[in-house]
Amino acid sequence: MNNLSVDHLTGIKDLSKEDIDLIFKTADSFKEVINRPIKKVPSLRDITIANIFFENSTRTKLSFELAEKRLSADILNFSASGSSVKKGETLIDTVNNILSMKVDMVIMRHPNPGAALFLSQKVNAKIINAGDGTHEHPTQALLDAYSIREKLGVVQGKKVVIVGDILHSRVALSNIYCLQKLGAEVMVCGPTTLIPKDMHLLNVKISHNLREALEWCDVANMLRIQSERQEISYFPSLREYSMQFGLNKEILNSLSKEIVVMHPGPINRGVEITSDVADSKQSIILNQVENGVAIRMAVIYLLAAKIDR
Repeated sequence: MNNLSVDHLTGIKDLSKEDIDLIFKTADSFKEVINRPIKKVPSLRDITIANIFFENSTRTKLSFELAEKRLSADILNFSASGSSVKKGETLIDTVNNILSMKVDMVIMRHPNPGAALFLSQKVNAKIINAGDGTHEHPTQALLDAYSIREKLGVVQGKKVVIVGDILHSRVALSNIYCLQKLGAEVMVCGPTTLIPKDMHLLNVKISHNLREALEWCDVANMLRIQSERQEISYFPSLREYSMQFGLNKEILNSLSKEIVVMHPGPINRGVEITSDVADSKQSIILNQVENGVAIRMAVIYLLAAKIDR
């Protein structure tokens, strides 16, 4: 298969295993490109991409921008904080105004779940979801699974635990979908208050004991506490959370096997993970960042192939 089965990337849920394999295969060749002295290919010289971020983002936005530049696309950056959205303009009007400048693809982050899907049904451009509320963050899940494959050879049959604020995390949901499609076993671990009530419906294991979860897994993906999404307090204090669910070197060294440690960033050092773990040889956090550019190049390239030029 040389073509994606979807016209937009609004969520992992819509992708087949073949789609994911194709994205990984394409990312392999782009990874070779970004490690060359000249890190650019002229693949998308005739494509214009708009990055529309209605929520603050540093890493994801930079990663997408770099991926677009590596593919030689023209780029339009739009930040909602200084825009007409603040004056009451609707999402559709905002995007249609941007599209009238002959934009072919939109990368969008939005605080409302389903915003990317809604947009994909209303406008004539390819849409990539860069995070919609607490719903999905598909390219993060793809780069996480790609990083596991790179480190361990395969994803199938591996045991992955996602630790932390599962309730408010779009990364967790996309990761669960992606890892399961690739044949991995998934567990979530965190305080009862931070695990959604219907989590068991997603066919994942649930644990409230960090050590038990770490002894079970091959890979631990440590999520940060999303304080900006929490209107109430879900646990007594960050210090108490850290004592129960924070990963430190002492715990890591005491496990019966060596596990791989991941983090989607940004890291709250000393809360969900200590510096000596984040910077240890078991951590693949910086590999995830590098792989993020290759994965996003692959997704953009494959969707651009579906644009009528």
